[in-house]
Amino acid sequence: MENIVTVSQLTKHFKAVEVLKGVSFTIAKGSIFALLGSNGAGKTTTVRILSTLSKPNGGSASVCGFDVVRQADSVRGCISLTGQFAAVDEVLTGKENLQLIGQLRRLSNIKDRVDKWLAFFDLEDAANRKVSTYSGGMRRRLDIAMSLMDSPQVLFLDEPTTGLDPQNRIAMWELVKNLAAEGTTVFLTTQYLEEAEYLADKIAILHGGVIIAEGTPQDLKEIMPQRGAKLNFQSEEKAMEVIKLLKDSGISVDGIEQNLPSLEDVFLTLIGEKKEGDDHE
Repeated sequence: MENIVTVSQLTKHFKAVEVLKGVSFTIAKGSIFALLGSNGAGKTTTVRILSTLSKPNGGSASVCGFDVVRQADSVRGCISLTGQFAAVDEVLTGKENLQLIGQLRRLSNIKDRVDKWLAFFDLEDAANRKVSTYSGGMRRRLDIAMSLMDSPQVLFLDEPTTGLDPQNRIAMWELVKNLAAEGTTVFLTTQYLEEAEYLADKIAILHGGVIIAEGTPQDLKEIMPQRGAKLNFQSEEKAMEVIKLLKDSGISVDGIEQNLPSLEDVFLTLIGEKKEGDDHE
């Protein structure tokens, strides 16, 4: 598949603090990519560089075929960014917020675009209500709708479900899936392992300023050295026979299912931490 984002040996430091130490990854067009990491890992810094809000100290990055430093204006023309906190005007209605974005960006067919995204994000009934009356989940949906008014090729979502309750978080996941299905490339940063596992076609784990693992959720689970297998038999009797005579019996196994670790196990192992309750050496 064609790569729409390419990052090579990206570095960034703030005075004496080195945040990114040679970050590299690629993102396929139309996919959902999750950058996973702990607080302070450099996820937001990476997003800021790719969205042209910050310049790297070294390395290179391109979005939609444009260099993020030398062709920043062209990059901005093909992306949109939704930050960690909803940037909506509470005095205006939901519809007015969308109309304002359309006018500021001098878009054509503003009414059609507003109607499309109000429907997509299930905000039609609240379109004429002031945003100050919206719930947190509704504000977040409106915030993303505003980012999509000019139909960007790449949408950056920085911690999009932070502060949402479980019901709204799941609803947001479905909306992100639907966006990707319509052809939008989604770059997602998150601390939530289950979010990355559910949504992402590809995950990169950022730790210590570098990407320490990258691949599909299944790929990441399979890199763990400690795994097992679950054997399924047609009957309890046959299972007992195999347990007893496994080494030299010819009894066939009905099915073999890999017993892979959870993504949480992978993440914590890779960054050198243990889950609460684990034995400490």
